[in-house]
Amino acid sequence: MLPKGNSKQNIDRFLGFQNDYDRHRPTAPALVIEVLTNYLGSRPSRVADIGCGTGLSTFLWKDAADSVIGIEPNTDMLGKALEKLGQDPQAAASLSFVQGYSNQLPLVSESVDIITSSQSFHWMEPVSTLQEIARCLRPGGVFAAYDCDWPLVLQQDIEDQYNLLISKADELLTVLLPETERAHKWDKEKHLTQIKSSQAFSFAREIVFHNTESCNAERYVGLTLSQGGIQSVLKLDPSSLVQDIAAFTTAVEQYFQGRTLQVLICYRMRIGIK
Repeated sequence: MLPKGNSKQNIDRFLGFQNDYDRHRPTAPALVIEVLTNYLGSRPSRVADIGCGTGLSTFLWKDAADSVIGIEPNTDMLGKALEKLGQDPQAAASLSFVQGYSNQLPLVSESVDIITSSQSFHWMEPVSTLQEIARCLRPGGVFAAYDCDWPLVLQQDIEDQYNLLISKADELLTVLLPETERAHKWDKEKHLTQIKSSQAFSFAREIVFHNTESCNAERYVGLTLSQGGIQSVLKLDPSSLVQDIAAFTTAVEQYFQGRTLQVLICYRMRIGIK
């Protein structure tokens, strides 16, 4: 049974495209380890990554903590994470993945040093989730919700087309789905306010940083098509975005011209220290 405060629509939004998601989405930057470990003041004994998806933000910690657990409600995303873990025996010594929910974590109270939520906190009911995070963190433990900005930094015309494509997908969903069946996300700009308002943390702040990753036209387009709104439309009415996706793909291919480039990825992290 789905715990109160969770949305089946939010969870199901990510069904069926775990392979493309894992292939195209950015991996968590190593700087995350440095920043959070420094705030903790020591090497973490236990790290939990909630809403971990396919583990892109979980495997990061395999050599940086004694024990790491990825927690994910979506069965397809979780299955991909477990598949990857099965292919990495060394990581399996410290990592594990389980199905679970952000406001009902399978963790003992005050047992975790660091809890992270990468690209996922905006899908969680913030009040009950922050209460649960505070329960699980040890005193002095660190929570971090971090996201990268979309689209990735490239070129004005392509970024404009990206934003138009996302907007059209969102508009189509208002026609294709009744409101009660649509996913709901909370405003990322309010993450820090929510952390402070929870009164569960003695310190909170926002940190802005960047990373670069290799990207070609195929990945840039694939990353765009991995966005939940577009995926939702493609499941319901694939033909409605064919022309828009084709035009966007052509523009991206013309820009990259067969090259693989280093693309700038901007991140925003909101942290709370218990």
